[in-house]
Amino acid sequence: MVDYHAANQSYQYGPSSAGNGAGGGGGMGDYMAQEDDWDRDLLLDPAWEKQQRKTFTAWCNSHLRKAGTQIENIDEDFRDGLKLMLLLEVISGERLPKPERGKMRVHKINNVNKALDFIASKGVKLVSIGAEEIVDGNAKMTLGMIWTIILRFAIQDISVEETSAKEGLLLWCQRKTAPYKNVNVQNFHISWKDGLAFNALIHRHRPELIEYDKLRKDDPVTNLNNAFEVAEKYLDIPKMLDAEDIVGTLRPDEKAIMTYVSCFYHAFSGAQKAETAANRICKVLAVNQENEHLMEDYERLASDLLEWIRRTIPWLEDRVPQRTIQEMQQKLEDFRDYRRVHKPPKVQEKCQLEINFNTLQTKLRLSNRPAFMPSEGRMVSDINNGWQHLEQAEKGYEEWLLNEIRRLERLDHLAEKFRQKASIHEAWTDGKEAMLKHRDYETATLSDIKALIRKHEAFESDLAAHQDRVEQIAAIAQELNELDYYDSHNVNTRCQKICDQWDTLGNLTHSRREALEKTEKQLETIDQLHLEYAKRAAPFNNWMESAMEDLQDMFIVHTIEEIEGLISAHDQFKSTLPDADREREAILAIHKEAQRIAESNHIKLSGSNPYTTVTPQIINSKWEKVQQLVPKRDHALMEEQSKQQSNEHLRRQFASQANVVGPWIQTKMEEIGRISIEMNGTLEDQLNHLKQYERSIVDYKPNLDLLEQQHQLIQEALIFDNKHTNYTMEHIRVGWEQLLTTIARTINEIENQILTRDAKGISQEQMQEFRASFNHFDKKQTGSMDSDDFRALLISTGYSLGDAEFNRIMSVVDPNHSGLVTFQAFIDFMSRETTDTDTADQVIASFKVLAGDKNFITAEELRRELPPDQAEYCIARMAPYQGSDAVPGALDYKSFSTALYGESDL
Repeated sequence: MVDYHAANQSYQYGPSSAGNGAGGGGGMGDYMAQEDDWDRDLLLDPAWEKQQRKTFTAWCNSHLRKAGTQIENIDEDFRDGLKLMLLLEVISGERLPKPERGKMRVHKINNVNKALDFIASKGVKLVSIGAEEIVDGNAKMTLGMIWTIILRFAIQDISVEETSAKEGLLLWCQRKTAPYKNVNVQNFHISWKDGLAFNALIHRHRPELIEYDKLRKDDPVTNLNNAFEVAEKYLDIPKMLDAEDIVGTLRPDEKAIMTYVSCFYHAFSGAQKAETAANRICKVLAVNQENEHLMEDYERLASDLLEWIRRTIPWLEDRVPQRTIQEMQQKLEDFRDYRRVHKPPKVQEKCQLEINFNTLQTKLRLSNRPAFMPSEGRMVSDINNGWQHLEQAEKGYEEWLLNEIRRLERLDHLAEKFRQKASIHEAWTDGKEAMLKHRDYETATLSDIKALIRKHEAFESDLAAHQDRVEQIAAIAQELNELDYYDSHNVNTRCQKICDQWDTLGNLTHSRREALEKTEKQLETIDQLHLEYAKRAAPFNNWMESAMEDLQDMFIVHTIEEIEGLISAHDQFKSTLPDADREREAILAIHKEAQRIAESNHIKLSGSNPYTTVTPQIINSKWEKVQQLVPKRDHALMEEQSKQQSNEHLRRQFASQANVVGPWIQTKMEEIGRISIEMNGTLEDQLNHLKQYERSIVDYKPNLDLLEQQHQLIQEALIFDNKHTNYTMEHIRVGWEQLLTTIARTINEIENQILTRDAKGISQEQMQEFRASFNHFDKKQTGSMDSDDFRALLISTGYSLGDAEFNRIMSVVDPNHSGLVTFQAFIDFMSRETTDTDTADQVIASFKVLAGDKNFITAEELRRELPPDQAEYCIARMAPYQGSDAVPGALDYKSFSTALYGESDL
C-alpha cells in the first residue's frame, strides 16, 4: 500500500538537492532561486493571472488531448486529482499509482497527493503547495503547481551551449533570432511584445510559412496574431496567448511567455529529430529493398537451374537400348554435344549462383539482418544435391553408352558368325534327308549293298563330325538371346529348324543303318581302297571346310597385342599347310591306285566312289579355295594391324597431353589452396593477385581444347582403354571445372572480406591479425576449423568462455550446424563484436519520433516524412495498429521494425 501524506501536509516549492537539473549552479534550482518565491503573499497581477490561466490551460490541453480529454477551468478541473494524474502520465510517459474514483474529499486529496508525490520524486520541492489548496480550487496554488510541472518537464531539460532551463531557452531564442532586424531578445516579457520575435522563430525554421519582410514593428497585434495562427495551423502549437493582452500589458507575464516559447523549442527540436529519424529509416529501408531484390534474383536463378537439372536427369537416366550401332553412336554424339555445349554454361550459372548467395548473406550480416533462407527446395545444398545426382547420372550414362556399343558390336559379330555357320550347315544337309530315305538297297546287288553300307558308315562319320558345328550354332543362338539381340526371334527360328532337322537326320541315319545291316549278310565284297579313300577324304574335307570357315571368320580386336596374337595363330596355321598338302596328295594317290588296279584287272567301275561323295575334284577345288583365302586373310590381318598401330598412336598422343594437363590442374588447385591460406599484402593486392591467377588459368584453356580434340579422335576410333595414362577425359573435365569454381570462390571470399572491412571500418592491420590468428589455429590448413580449434582461437583473443556463451557464438558463426567455422564467418563475428549497427530498437525509436510519441503512425505522416517510394514501401507492409488508442488508418510501426531484423513475422 502507498503511504499517503496527511491531508494537511504542505510541499516545499523549489528544486531538491538531488534533482535532475544541470548541476550546482546552472540548473532549474538556480533559476528558481532567482525568482520571486511565487508571490508568497499570494498576490498576483490580475493581467498576469489571466495570461497564466490561458497559457497554462492551453499547455495542459495540448498534452491531455493525446489521452482524448481536456480541461476548461484550470481551478476546477484538477480538484479531484484525476486529470492531474493523467496529465503527469502523458508528459512523463510513466504510470502513476491507480487513482481513487470516489467523490469524497478524502479521495480527491489522496489523488492530488499521488500527483504531488510523483512531482517530488522527480527532484522538485513544492513550497507552500498542499493537496488541500488544490482540492479547494486555490487559483494561486494551482497555477504555481502547473508552473512547477512546466519547469520540470518542458523547460528544465533544455540545454544550449552548456546552459540549461531558462538560460538555455533564452540563449536558443537569441541564437535563432540574431539575423533578424528589429528583434533583440533579452528576456521573456517585453522583448516579445511586438510579436516580431515569435515570427522570426517561425521564419527561421519554416520560412515558407512567414513573409517576415512584410511585418511592421509598429503593428504588434497583427504580428502576434499572425505568429499565433501560423503556429496553431502548421506547427500544432495551440494558441496560448491573446495578442491584445500582451500588447495591453506593460510587462507581459514571463511564465506565460516562457511556457509558449518552450513549445516552439520542442516543436522545432522535434522536427530536427524527425528529419534524423527519417534519414535513418530511409537508410534501413534502402538496404532492405536491395536485399529483397537480391533474394528474388537468387530464387529465380535457382529455380531455372533446378528446372534444367530436373529435365536433364531423366534424359541421362534413359537406358532404353537401340537396335544398331549407328543409333547408339548417335546417342553418344548427342551426349558429347551436351558435355561441350549445354553443360558448361550451367556450370557457370551454378558457380555464379553460389557467389551471389554468399554476397547476399554477407550484406545481410553487415546490415544486422537475419540470414537469407531460400524457399524450400532452393537451398544451395539442394542445388548441390541435384547437381551431384546429375553428375552421377551423367557418369553412368556414358558408361552405359560405351557398354551398349560394345554389346552391339559383339552381337553383330555373333549374328554374322551364326549366319555363316548356319549357311554352311544347311548347305551340307541339303539333300541328306532324301538320300537317307532312298530305298535303293532293295534292288541293289550284293556289291552295291556292301558299298551302300560303307557309304553309310562314311556318312555317319561325317554326321558325327558335323555334331560340333550344330552345337556351336546352338551356343551362338543362346548367347544372342542372353545379350538381348533384336532379331532373336529369327535366330531362334532358324536354330530350331536346324536342330529339328539334325534330330531327323539322326533318326533317319539310325533307320537306314538298321536296314543295311539287315541285308549285309547278302553282301560279300567291298573295295578296301575306296573305303580307305573315303575314310581319309572325309576328315580332310572337314578340315578344309573348317579352315575355309576360319579363314573367312570375322574378327574384332581392340589392342595391338590382340591382333598380333591373331597374326601369330595365322602363321601357325600356315605352317601346317605343307603337311596338309602331303595328306591331300596321299588321299588322291589312293584314288589313283584304285583306278590303276581296276584298269589292270579290267574291273568296270561305276565312275564314283560308292563310299563317299567327296571326289578328288571336290578336294582339289576346296584346296584351291584354301590357297586363295590364305593371302586374303594375310591382307585383312595386316590392315587390322595397321589400324591398331594407328590407335596406339592416338593413345600415346592423348596420354602425352593428358599427363601434362592433369598434373598442371592438380598443381594449380594446391597453389590456390596455399594462396587462400597465406594471403600476403592488402586485400586489394590479394584480389588483384587472384584475378591475375584466374586469367592465367583461363589462358590455359586451349590445352584442354586440344585434349578434347584428341579425345574425340579416340572415341571415333572406338578406343575404350589407354594403358599409357591414368587420366581420363572425364577426370580432366572434372578437375578443370573444380579449378575454375575454386578460384572463383576464393576471389568471392576476398571481395566479401573487403566488403566487411569497408562496412565495419576494420583496418588492414586488424584484417591481417585476424588472418594470422585464424591460420595459426587452422592446423589442417583447410580454410576452416572445428569447434575445439575455434574455442582455442577465441581464448587466444581474450574471450573468457563458458559453455553457454561458446554455444551462443557457435550458433552465430555456424548457423547450419556443420561443425566447421570459415574465415569469413570468423571475420563477421569479430566485426560485429567491435562495431555498431542499426538495431530494431533504434528504428522503433525513430518511427516514434515521426509519430509524435504515439504508439502508431499514419500513412499521411509517413508520406510527409519519408521519400515517396520508401513511404509506400512501409504503408504496404505495416499491419493495422490494434491498440486501445488506435485511430482510423493507424499503422503498427513496432512489429514492422522488428520484422526488418528477423525478430518477428510481418
